Amino acid sequence: MVDAMPLPLDSDLLRTFLAVVDTSSVTRAADIVGRTQSAVSMQIRKLEDVLGDALFERHSRGVVLTPQGLRLVDNARRIVTLLDDTAAALRQPALDGAVRIGLPEEYINSTLPKALGSFAAIHPGVEVTVQQGASMTNVAALEAGEIDLAVVFEPGGKTRNEVLMMDPTVWVTSEQHRTDERRPVPIATYTYLEGGWCDDLAQRNLRKCRIDNRVAYVSRTSGGLMAAVVSGLAIAPLARSSIPSGCRELTADDGYTVIDHSNVVLRISKAGNGKDRIVEAMADAIRRAFAGD
Repeated sequence: MVDAMPLPLDSDLLRTFLAVVDTSSVTRAADIVGRTQSAVSMQIRKLEDVLGDALFERHSRGVVLTPQGLRLVDNARRIVTLLDDTAAALRQPALDGAVRIGLPEEYINSTLPKALGSFAAIHPGVEVTVQQGASMTNVAALEAGEIDLAVVFEPGGKTRNEVLMMDPTVWVTSEQHRTDERRPVPIATYTYLEGGWCDDLAQRNLRKCRIDNRVAYVSRTSGGLMAAVVSGLAIAPLARSSIPSGCRELTADDGYTVIDHSNVVLRISKAGNGKDRIVEAMADAIRRAFAGD
């Protein structure tokens, strides 16, 4: 016996569904989508038939999402946003050329693949070159004209650059090894000899918390610091978004505080070299990735 083919989800049905979600009213949703109230009700019933379950509960004051409706909301928004972004991009002439990007290790396997993947799909004629490196390295490359744009960390506070998100720097320990309970506590640092804003802030933070410590591990990359934490060799200052599995943030209950409320910023080269449209298109893809679109 051959299973029946699943009915496809219609984007118009999803748009109507989201209009009802956002207004909590079939009547107000009808005004938004430009249909009659009965037509909106019919579309919702059709969507419910496709999914095989009710999406709303009807009440005297409006409608409320069912558990199945709640499951659909985020996916529906992503689908509609992707369709809109794709349509907008394809209405523009296809870009051809090259763009060079500097990226921090923290996001190379998480946020930014979404940006690079969507950009490559829309602009296959653009040659993308990625330089993974520390913020100081990428800023220097940007100023030297070696890359066109970079995502970098900055100390928290006011900045003239475009902030993509705030990602606090925190102390992280292994849940299995409980490294933080040793005294002096072993810490991992980026550059013991050269220093840097993260190292300086981390050391000041430990002094403020009155935690006796020793440098037990030195690495030039956050990947090295993560390895030190996972293995139980040391605790380390890491971006909260990049805490490895099996590890946890050390909080006030442990005697620690946030090291810094770091800004993740987007910096673009002032020297366009005729690539302004390509660079801006990549910048838009990065912005959408960090916004979760």
